[in-house]
Amino acid sequence: EVQLAESGGGSVESGGSLKLSCLFSETLSSVCLGWFRQPQGEEREGVAVIDSSGDNAKYTDAVAGRFNISLDNVKNTLYLEMNALEPEATAIYYCAARGPVGAGGPYVGAIRLCKDWGEGTQVTGSS
Repeated sequence: EVQLAESGGGSVESGGSLKLSCLFSETLSSVCLGWFRQPQGEEREGVAVIDSSGDNAKYTDAVAGRFNISLDNVKNTLYLEMNALEPEATAIYYCAARGPVGAGGPYVGAIRLCKDWGEGTQVTGSS
């Protein structure tokens, strides 16, 4: 089991930026890592995914062009940089690891299949 610990959540005004970090307990290979979010009372939504080499990032349409996922394998840390945040981005954000990588590379839906999840960090966008 891989241990994951998110940090960096908080409150941000509309249009602002926030960068989340996720420290994981061991070096990973041939899997994907990613972020998903869950607004209060709603279903979980995959946000972004990347392969364990730090390549082939994919995003859900709602955040494409505004969010950036990256991976530092020296620090065993996954990042999610969020720009132009809107109140609709308010949710608990979770990182996840050890998801499958398809023949075409990682895909956002694979986040649901990840074997390991963190406990989440709250992000609140205010208008």
